[in-house]
Amino acid sequence: MYTFAAPLERALATNPHGVAVVCQGREYTYDQFARRVRKLVGALRGLGFQPGDRVGVVGPNSERYLELYFAVPCAGLVLVPVNWRLSNPEMLAVFENAGIRALFRDGDFPRPEGAEHLFDLPDEYEQFLESGTESALGEGVAEDDLAALFYTSGTTGVGKGAMHTHRGLLSSGMNFAATWPFRRDTRWLVCSPMFHTGGTLAITATVWAGGTNVILPVFHPDHALDHIEQYKITHTLMVPTMLAAAVRAQHERARDVSSMKYVSHGASPISIETLRATHAAFPGAEMLHVYGTTETTPITTLLPNEDQLLDTDLVRSCGQPAVGVEVRVVDTITEEDVPKGSSGEIWVRSQSVMKGYWRKPEETAEVFSADGWYRTGDLGYLDEAAHVFLVDRAKDMIVTGGENVYSIEVEAAVSSHPAVGEVAVFGVPDERWGEAVYAVVYALKPVTEEELIAHCKERIAGYKVPKQIEIRSKDLPKSAAGKLLKRELRDPHWANQGSQVSGS
Repeated sequence: MYTFAAPLERALATNPHGVAVVCQGREYTYDQFARRVRKLVGALRGLGFQPGDRVGVVGPNSERYLELYFAVPCAGLVLVPVNWRLSNPEMLAVFENAGIRALFRDGDFPRPEGAEHLFDLPDEYEQFLESGTESALGEGVAEDDLAALFYTSGTTGVGKGAMHTHRGLLSSGMNFAATWPFRRDTRWLVCSPMFHTGGTLAITATVWAGGTNVILPVFHPDHALDHIEQYKITHTLMVPTMLAAAVRAQHERARDVSSMKYVSHGASPISIETLRATHAAFPGAEMLHVYGTTETTPITTLLPNEDQLLDTDLVRSCGQPAVGVEVRVVDTITEEDVPKGSSGEIWVRSQSVMKGYWRKPEETAEVFSADGWYRTGDLGYLDEAAHVFLVDRAKDMIVTGGENVYSIEVEAAVSSHPAVGEVAVFGVPDERWGEAVYAVVYALKPVTEEELIAHCKERIAGYKVPKQIEIRSKDLPKSAAGKLLKRELRDPHWANQGSQVSGS
């Protein structure tokens, strides 16, 4: 039975004295790491919670975050990793929706009213851990029990908590391990935030193999390159903005990156220029495109050996279905498969797809077909060899720097200003971020772009705030039915891109 105990128990059996985790000079062998996780399990069980109760964690990446990632599910509880970049109201809304009973906090973040226990990292965390008695991992836990809630961006207020089971999260790790080799000499650089499924993408695969997770608390290109050189990193995943920054930093001051054998990217579109520059900066590394969503944990398709495809049409693809994953392209009206080469909505079915959205049965029903296919909301087509090519998004979602931003959420923030009569928000191509949040406003009275941006910063997270706001003195274009024609506003920005997904 595969629960979160399984990878750690195997690592203990096969490589007990190997280094499990490194973070900011601190490191633990698997013997030491497992002891800390068992004590944390004991301490969590001592709180008297019921199986399935939620435990939140918010803060930058760390080895303690990794301990919680294993211990909370192994205690029969549900981990809720929260985006530390959210504004206080957004964060509190997630806490309330999840109904968390305890919060582990690494920074000055708000305390939810419903949480009975609050532990600040590192001191209170360490005291709590040491108060626990070593307990068995995964006792009484089933593989179909919930292990974590990963929250998506919200279309109207609070986001949706994607419910992931032990089986689902571990299946995703095994899907990855079926594509790339993970061994005891693997050194995975965790540099994407662990509140994303992308940040935890290969953690279980690395532990299962008895390899080492090297954790970077917050991404900085120079720090990432220094870690690669110092710790002889072999594998990593970065979002395209991270890759681009790392490439520039490597060009400015070269490090020894010869240990790097596998470089993957995902979470947002990437340009061919960034791919070429990445291959030049890490010439000994195989490159891999990972496509998926929070709901698919996140692996859906994989494009290995991308570095060998830079001069082919396949470089525009996000790859073929991962091992264990089924993909269809469907006509949304008839729900029948479209012919190869024709566009439709991408549907996914696998063990690693979420069970549904936490406490949102209607939203869950909307994204699942009667026979269990998850409707991604992404539009694309398949070629004859089942390579997936993205062309647009049905969800009106912007992916900027690896973060998902729903237009409607930003529109609500902009339109709350009294000078705004109408607003349309969409993504535009951006060399650094892949896509940038862009707004067009019909102003009822004089207002400046700076005023509107400042207004938004008080209401939503910084990465959601429009990078540019175009102010107009006339109504925005609408259809005969009165529907805002956002595409007319957006299309000129994408005229030379070939698709409505930047970098694809």
